[in-house]
Amino acid sequence: MGAQLERAGVEDFLILERGDGLGGTWRVNTYPGAACDVPSHLYSFSFAPKPDWSRRYAPQAEILDYIEGCAERFGVGPHVRAHTEVTDAAFDEATGRWRVQTGDGRRFGAAVVVLATGGLSRPRVPRIPGLDTFAGPVMHSAGWRHDLDLDGLRVGVVGTGASAIQVVPGIVDRVGQLLVFQRTPPWILPRGDRAFTAIERAALERILGLRWLYRQWIYWTTELAALAFVRFPGLLRWAGHWGTAHLHRQIEDPALRRALTPGYTMGCKRILLSDDYYPALASEHTALVTSPIEAIDVAGVCTADGVHHPLDALILCTGFHAAEQMAPFPIRGRAGRSLSEVWASGASAYLGTAVHGFPNLFLLVGPNTGLGHSSMIFVIESQVRFILGALDALRRRDLVWMDVRSGAQERFNRWLQRRMGRTVWQQGGCRSWYQTSDGRNTTLWPGFTFDFARRTRRPRLADFELRARSP
Repeated sequence: MGAQLERAGVEDFLILERGDGLGGTWRVNTYPGAACDVPSHLYSFSFAPKPDWSRRYAPQAEILDYIEGCAERFGVGPHVRAHTEVTDAAFDEATGRWRVQTGDGRRFGAAVVVLATGGLSRPRVPRIPGLDTFAGPVMHSAGWRHDLDLDGLRVGVVGTGASAIQVVPGIVDRVGQLLVFQRTPPWILPRGDRAFTAIERAALERILGLRWLYRQWIYWTTELAALAFVRFPGLLRWAGHWGTAHLHRQIEDPALRRALTPGYTMGCKRILLSDDYYPALASEHTALVTSPIEAIDVAGVCTADGVHHPLDALILCTGFHAAEQMAPFPIRGRAGRSLSEVWASGASAYLGTAVHGFPNLFLLVGPNTGLGHSSMIFVIESQVRFILGALDALRRRDLVWMDVRSGAQERFNRWLQRRMGRTVWQQGGCRSWYQTSDGRNTTLWPGFTFDFARRTRRPRLADFELRARSP
């Protein structure tokens, strides 16, 4: 957002960042093995390609370095206020401006506010009886303690999602004993990660058009997956054979194979990519625990089968609050309406980017903008283009504010949920973090990313209430 504002010649903006710098998830998630599960050349800005990615799937440190480099290249740094946590934002109907307050007592006025707080920014800590009584260290994967020496310890990993399948191989050779507590086995496909050769990197940098063609090839091959996710979920039952074959190649023990075989259609939950998770589980000092956790005491974990598992440390790979989207801080719009109250029964927005009753407030990675098959960078760039179009309309028409009409937002979400009902996420026979407690999917986009880009190409002003400045 900041880079595109700079490129558009907009200089009067601030980025209020609660952390110690830019980077978001790639600054926070520093656990062993942290890496992207989207190919590097697609997980990068279209306006800032990087020909020399080291690997097909970039590791965390390299992605963070790329983000920081882009911020420097496009002059975003001077606009950033780090260690600045926003605690309140309220729309002033009299002036048509937003009042923003931070934790250190500072106040800012803004014509436009963009919420770029991320869809996976609030770690989910499970409510397990006795968790707070455990004598050893407990850490969430999003709050990795690099001062903690795991060498030789008995370590428990709770969860088997996207972070767990990276953490487990990342620590298996260091710990004395590793217990992985699994509730539901995930579908895992081969990752096929490898380092790019020097020749490949040189070719991508020097051969005119090759980098663009490679990115396009990645984009369209991943986009084909949306056909199965949203149009023909039955195809994913066939794709399940690929996942089963991958499991059987890497796990020989029949009992462990059975425990790791999902009982739902591939794609209903997030499909994971790994070449080393299954081998880590097959290690002689690793055990998979499938009995549900009932409680935790001072010395370990108690499971429903009556077994007590002594542990020295606990790692929570339990994900984030995603479907239960809430305002990251108190946000009040027209007539003092609270965004948390508006979203109390489930988050919704217009194109995942604007919410009725909150003029000049725009969202990045808002409700139903997540993806199950491609790069979120593509979606974010589409939303940024939409927001820049809104800023241009405000300027050209001399508007105080624009507020998406309730009818437009409701029509969009009725269409979205009808389309969602045909997807594997609703028909695949599972419950996932994509869904709210009542089963509604408020997380994912039920279609192709190029369709999202088309719909967000520019704001449809007829869908907005526009307030002009008084003469």
